[in-house]
Amino acid sequence: MTASTFASLLRHGALALTLAGTAAAPQAQSAPAPTYWSPSWMASTQPLWGGDFVLPSGVPFQFNRQTIRQVARLSIGGTRLRVVISNEGGSAPLRIGAARVARHAEGSAVVAGSDRPLRFGGQAEVTLPPGARLVSDPVDFALPALGEIAVSLYLPQPSHPAGFHFDARQVAYVADGDLTASPRMPAAATPWSTRVYVSGLIVETPAPPATVVAFGDSLTDGNGSTPGANTRWPDALAERLAGRHVAVLNAGISGGRLLTDGMGRAGLERAGRDVFAQPGVRAMVVLLGTNDIGWPGGPFAPTEPAVRAEQLIQGLRQLIEMAHAHNVRIMAGTIAPTERALEGTPLEGHYSPAKDQVRQAVNRWIRESSAFDAVVDFDALLRDPAHPSRLKAAMDSGDHLHPGDAGYKAMAAAIDLDALLGKPAQP
Repeated sequence: MTASTFASLLRHGALALTLAGTAAAPQAQSAPAPTYWSPSWMASTQPLWGGDFVLPSGVPFQFNRQTIRQVARLSIGGTRLRVVISNEGGSAPLRIGAARVARHAEGSAVVAGSDRPLRFGGQAEVTLPPGARLVSDPVDFALPALGEIAVSLYLPQPSHPAGFHFDARQVAYVADGDLTASPRMPAAATPWSTRVYVSGLIVETPAPPATVVAFGDSLTDGNGSTPGANTRWPDALAERLAGRHVAVLNAGISGGRLLTDGMGRAGLERAGRDVFAQPGVRAMVVLLGTNDIGWPGGPFAPTEPAVRAEQLIQGLRQLIEMAHAHNVRIMAGTIAPTERALEGTPLEGHYSPAKDQVRQAVNRWIRESSAFDAVVDFDALLRDPAHPSRLKAAMDSGDHLHPGDAGYKAMAAAIDLDALLGKPAQP
C-alpha cells in the first residue's frame, strides 16, 4: 500500500466515523417546564376559648369515629393540589384515619368522579403532633380558579377541635363513620359553621406564586355576608384578580384586634405567620382597629381601659415596618362607622361618642400621613352621608356593625388594583 493510498483511506475512514458519530448522537431532550406551589386559600387559626367568654365557640367537645366534610373556594387554579391540615391549638396528637378531596357540588354533595384520596408521605393515615401543621402529598387534580373544593376527614378516635376558625361563613357537615368517599353526607349529618383542622389549599401553577393577603377582623372574615355564597370582600377581590393569576388569602378573624389578643392572637403577633410567611406575598390589605376601639368597657372586654388613637397609630406604623422589611406592599382600609352596632343585643357596646372620636382620628392619620403604600377609604364608602357615624342602610347587614353582601362587593370594587400591587418593575 502506497502512502498516498493509506492517506486516502484515512481521510475516507475519518469521514465515515464522523458521519456515523453524527447519526448515533442522541437528540437533546428539552427540560420540563418548571412548576411552582402557590397558596390559593387559607383560614387563619385561632385558639379555642372557654365557656366563660361572651360568645360560644360553636364546636363540640370532641369528634370520635366521625367524618367532617368542609368546603372552601380556591382563588387561583392549578394542575395539582395539596391540603394543609392543622393541629394548632391541639393539646394531644391528632389522628386522621382517612382523608379525601373532591370538587364541591352543592350542600354536602361532591361532583361525581372527582373524588381523590389524600396521602401523607404515601400513607392513608397520619398522626399530627400537638401544634403541628402537615401538608398532604400532591393530588393530580386540574382545578379552575374560583372552584369549590370539599375536604373530608375521618377521625377514628376521640379528637378535640384544633386548627380552629370561628366564622367560616360556610356550612360543614359531621356524621358517624368513615364517609370520606360518600358522594353525599346523610340527611342526619349535623351542619355547623366553624372550621377545624383544614387550614390551607395549595395548587401547582406554571408561574411563581403571586399572593395578596387580606388581614383584618370580622369585616374581612365576612360576618354579615350570606353563608356559602362567597360574598366576603376578599372573595370579590379574588374574582377581580383571578385573571391576573394573583391569589387572595383571607386572613380575617372575627373579633381580631391589632394590639392585643381578641378572638385570635394580636394582629402584630400573627402577621408573621398569616401574612409574611405566605409564599409569593406581594401585598396586604389591613383593616384592623374596630375591636381595639370597640371592645374596652363593653361585654367583650369590660375591664380594659379605652385605647388611644396614638396607640393604634403606633401599632399600624409597626405593621408598616414589618411589611416593608419583607418587601410587601401594604394598603390600609379606613375603619368603618359603628354607631348602633349590635343594638338591642347582649353584645351592644362597640360605640360611644368618645370611641368614635378615636376612630376618626385614626382614619385621618391613615388618609393623610402617606405612611402606607396605598389607602382604600372604606369609611367614606360605607358611611351614611346624613349620619357619618353610622353605616349606610344599603350597605348594612342589619346589625349596624358589619356590611352585607352589597357592602362587601362595594368594598372590593373600591380597591385600586394597580395601587395595591404596585407598578411592575421596569426592565
